[in-house]
Amino acid sequence: MWAASCLASCCAACACDACRTVVSGISRRSARIAYCGLFALSLIVSWILREVAAPLMEKLPWINHFHKTPNREWFETDAVLRVSLGNFLFFTILSVIMVGVKNQRDPRDGLHHGGWMMKIICWFVLVILMFFVPNEIISFYESISKFGSGLFLLVQVVLLLDFVHGWNDKWVGYDEQFWYVALFVVSLVCYLATFGFSGLLFHWFTPSGQDCGLNTFFIVMTLILVILFAIVALHPAVGGSILPASVISLYCMYLCYSGLASEPRDYECNGLHKHSKAISTGTLTFGLITTVLSVVYSAVRAGSSTTLLSPPSSPRAGGGKPLLPLDKANEQEEEKNKPVTYSYTFFHIIFSLASMYSAMLLTGWSTSVGESGKLVDVGWPSVWVRIVTAWATAGLYIWSLLVPILFPEREF
Repeated sequence: MWAASCLASCCAACACDACRTVVSGISRRSARIAYCGLFALSLIVSWILREVAAPLMEKLPWINHFHKTPNREWFETDAVLRVSLGNFLFFTILSVIMVGVKNQRDPRDGLHHGGWMMKIICWFVLVILMFFVPNEIISFYESISKFGSGLFLLVQVVLLLDFVHGWNDKWVGYDEQFWYVALFVVSLVCYLATFGFSGLLFHWFTPSGQDCGLNTFFIVMTLILVILFAIVALHPAVGGSILPASVISLYCMYLCYSGLASEPRDYECNGLHKHSKAISTGTLTFGLITTVLSVVYSAVRAGSSTTLLSPPSSPRAGGGKPLLPLDKANEQEEEKNKPVTYSYTFFHIIFSLASMYSAMLLTGWSTSVGESGKLVDVGWPSVWVRIVTAWATAGLYIWSLLVPILFPEREF
């Protein structure tokens, strides 16, 4: 007994030392990756609790206080929402704390990049406390999460447009034949993939003998938008490029597929319904990993996008450098006065919205029933969110092409 106690104490001490070593090794450059890792951990915890926490939650009187015990799916959804709420509060509190941080001299800059042991403990405590809040609060959070998820998708679209236009400007800026050929090849591949994808959508989601007018409308509408992108981008008055148009076209077609694939498995026009009874753990794992990568990429991109998040005082390339070298003391002072390169507040808001979005994905937008409750991101609300996101993407892209013409006196 004494030996076992000593062994347990040694293991606990080693674990604490390991955690302390890891968090102390997080630098300014790796802080954003650490936030992404913490967020990915929250998604893994949500997924695990969705699978195993239902029997325990049924025994908690402040959660299961109903006259008739809800089905297992209700407790699975509730577990995901409670972890998501803890994650949402953690990043929202950080975003409020970071309001007004303009340079690295601000003590809150150190909090943003350091104090990881304290932040991990606070995150863990918040998640645990969420399992003691009333069901009414969780229900309210579920309702607002649908709107927060829409905002996150809108931010994701803006980031995509920013990335595509930057990609095009960089290749055109080289002003060499090789890069022009590369631009043409990539655009051609994107268009071939777009139209080939549309053919598969007609094959999968408009089966013969079924009245699938809604699915046909979604696919045809997306094809019309694809053609409209090319017409507007190549119009002489616009002077756009074919590369952004082709990439946005492929993305819109992917969103159309994603929406159609999210239709309930018992819907006769969903060509994937035949595989509903063959969903493996590996497929679910792949779906969750895809979700994690998508959300993490959006957060990292948001945190590094100079066009969207840089404060007015942030440093520009080559700007503000002294002509003569400084001594060591002045160099340290200059480093402290250096402006921050992105908005910490907006960075944490991205994670707050991503917490809502991931909760909706893991719960099928809290509307899936029966067998579809075991699938990630399935249900009619998910269908409409994806389709509307595709239309919003189209609207924002066309607006980005037309706004310099409509407002020529403004600089974009």
